Amino acid sequence: MPRTRQNRLAASRREARATDRSSLARAFRTFTQAAGSLEKSYAQLQGEVARLRGQLESANAELSRRAEENVRVRAFLTRVLESLPCGVVVTDICGRPRMVNPEARRLLQLQAAWTPGEDAACPPALEALLATSVAIDSSCEQEWVSGLGDNSRTLGVSRAEAGESSGGVESIWIIRDVSDQKRLAAEREAARRAHALAEIATVLAHEIRNPLGSMELFAGLLADATAAMPETREWVMHMQAGLRLLSATVNNVLQFHSEPCRELVLTSLDRLLRETAGFLGPLAKQRGLGIAIDNAVQEASILADPQRIQQVFFNLALNAFSTMNQGGTLTIRVRRAIGAPEIIQVDFEDQGHGIDPAVIDRIFAPGFTTKPGSPGLGLSVCHKVVEQHGGSIRVQSQRDCGTTFSIFLPVAEELHESRACGR
Repeated sequence: MPRTRQNRLAASRREARATDRSSLARAFRTFTQAAGSLEKSYAQLQGEVARLRGQLESANAELSRRAEENVRVRAFLTRVLESLPCGVVVTDICGRPRMVNPEARRLLQLQAAWTPGEDAACPPALEALLATSVAIDSSCEQEWVSGLGDNSRTLGVSRAEAGESSGGVESIWIIRDVSDQKRLAAEREAARRAHALAEIATVLAHEIRNPLGSMELFAGLLADATAAMPETREWVMHMQAGLRLLSATVNNVLQFHSEPCRELVLTSLDRLLRETAGFLGPLAKQRGLGIAIDNAVQEASILADPQRIQQVFFNLALNAFSTMNQGGTLTIRVRRAIGAPEIIQVDFEDQGHGIDPAVIDRIFAPGFTTKPGSPGLGLSVCHKVVEQHGGSIRVQSQRDCGTTFSIFLPVAEELHESRACGR
């Protein structure tokens, strides 16, 4: 081959190699630049990953904190709901109970094994409550009676809408036991009526007693004026008996509604008993009965309100008269109490038909009576007045053999000593 051509080929090769080296250098520079860019991008990516990881950890921590807070709030609300003094029932759009707190279970007497759910049958008591109160206005409370007889109770039921959920509008039912409130309201109303009747009765008794006293006085004058006219005197005696029976009834009304004794005075027991026998003499004669006084402590004295103690004697005597047949005798005995010489015992012993054992424990209750038309105040007045004098009253009775009422009162000396000691 000619040398010239060889030289050209060698030059071409050298030029090609120079070109390859230049391309390789450019490629290497490009690679270096790309590697630097990738390294920079990787560093940025690592920074972004670290930032996102931090945000994720913060978000996870916040979610954990909120979840724990939700658990605490749920537990707190559950405790509040379970501790509420009123019953709470939550129903869904179809009226099915979804939640019932313990107080609602107690008020409706639901079984402990029952739990609310879509497939659970609603207990009859809860179903009756929801059915009865389904049209209730949420702004007012409706009364509903649960149970029968002595086990019944009155419940106050109100409803409010809880809001919408996936199943529709839910309702919250609030249940309160208002039985005691109803009872107290009824008792207050009864007490108000009784107080009003007592005021009217007291006013009427006062108005009746004034002319009654005059009538008793004139009846006494007529008895003296007709002493020589047996037939007329018998009529006057009947009038006196009626007037004194009426007087005893009026005094019972006044004594029952009167205030406690304010001041006690030294009183002769024998004198009070004899005045009682004299006052009731016409009534005893009218019924063919007798009165006998057996006083074993002639000079016995008590600190008392004479008018009130004498009313006790009147009531016990009249009670005895009503149980005896013609020819019977009321015996009044006075003696020192056995084993307690500081106590005076006064017995009113009749020969009547006795008291039924089934009612003997109730005879001192106000309004209790076995006699048609009687107000039932006589024995309750006796019990009240004797207790006001620091004494007591007891009864012993046997069917068809008679009844004995025993009054126990402190003698005057004992009362003086008690007051001196500040008792």
